[in-house]
Amino acid sequence: MPFLKNKILEGKPAERINIGSASTDFQFGLQKGIPIALGYIPVAFTFGLMAVSGGISPGNAIAISLTNMTSAGQFAGANLIIAGAPLLEITVTTFVINIRYLLMSLSLSQRIASGTSLVQRGIISFGITDETFAVASLEQSDLTFSYMLGLISSPYWGWAIGTAMGALACSILPATIRSSMGIALYAMFIALIVPNAKRSMAALCITIVAIAISSLLTWVPCLKQISPGWGIIIATMAACLIGAFFFPREDV
Repeated sequence: MPFLKNKILEGKPAERINIGSASTDFQFGLQKGIPIALGYIPVAFTFGLMAVSGGISPGNAIAISLTNMTSAGQFAGANLIIAGAPLLEITVTTFVINIRYLLMSLSLSQRIASGTSLVQRGIISFGITDETFAVASLEQSDLTFSYMLGLISSPYWGWAIGTAMGALACSILPATIRSSMGIALYAMFIALIVPNAKRSMAALCITIVAIAISSLLTWVPCLKQISPGWGIIIATMAACLIGAFFFPREDV
């Protein structure tokens, strides 16, 4: 089935003409994923620095990124591992942070080309991130396995290579410099939050609520006994519920 059959039938201009070749679909997806990979490398570099500076070995840090591609979930999970949090706490925290990928996968499952096997769908779901989901959602026709495999391959290796670079760089740095690398994590999150908060009142309010709840759980004597992992879960769920109540999505 041609990848852009729907566009051709509708008489719309297509970005490319595909004769249904799996290799062509893969190459097209690979090209679409390169900008995502380039954006992942500096973030993954920060993750590698943070993990190794916290005591995780370079090999384990790289293994985490090879078996996960969850960005914020990895940062939270690695911090809890470094803090010695219980396994249940780490599991629930990363589940709450990454639950959005479940919704993204369900949405894209309606677009996957017929005939795609369960194993192939599982491989696709492993590579679903905010960015790959956004790119795939913009396609006008069914998503073939070859295209999706190409789309997720570049970001996957960009994330892994960035982690390896950060982990290996941190492992050869003096201890005094490694200990100061934690500031890069906070700088990264500020860089992610500020632009969205400036564009959206909802994002600004939800951010303030999350910060307020996290601060209460950190400094109020009767609440500070709650561990960091459960604190993240409580702050995330509360901020999301408040945001959904006060800023419901308007019908388009």
